[in-house]
Amino acid sequence: MQQTHFALFGLPEQQQLNLAPLEQAYRAVQAQVHPDRHALATDAEKRRALEWATLANQGYHILKHPLSRAIYLLSLRGVDPELESNTAMPRDFLMQQMEWREQLEDAARQRDAAALEGLSQALRQEQRTLQAALVNWLDVQRDDVAAAGTVRKLRFVEKLDEEVESALERLLG
Repeated sequence: MQQTHFALFGLPEQQQLNLAPLEQAYRAVQAQVHPDRHALATDAEKRRALEWATLANQGYHILKHPLSRAIYLLSLRGVDPELESNTAMPRDFLMQQMEWREQLEDAARQRDAAALEGLSQALRQEQRTLQAALVNWLDVQRDDVAAAGTVRKLRFVEKLDEEVESALERLLG
């Protein structure tokens, strides 16, 4: 079981990934290793099938999401994006972070669902921009340092968008 998640599903090791072949490959692997298919197998064969099913589930969920896929690709290249220890960001991104935070706080305080939805749309656009940058850094330029910085930015934006969604749920819920 020493193969990558990409190899397990027969996919190229790259950030740009078409999800349809991933879905197909995942279903094919799951069909082969599903515990029901091994009901009459030995205990060792059942354990092995369960290990493969677990690996397939883990690999599918990692490759399905651009942020976790980028982190995984960097790990395959021996690069730690230092998500917890490296908080250095470019000045313009730090300023944008503060602006987004203020917008979230103001909209939540004013109970302004439209402002929260607008902020969420802006954050999702930023996520798409950062995801495209990751494709460039990881697949085209092969600049792992720049990719790691972009991963840290994307992680922040995704977490902030989750906070916006939570504020909307509290407001509307």
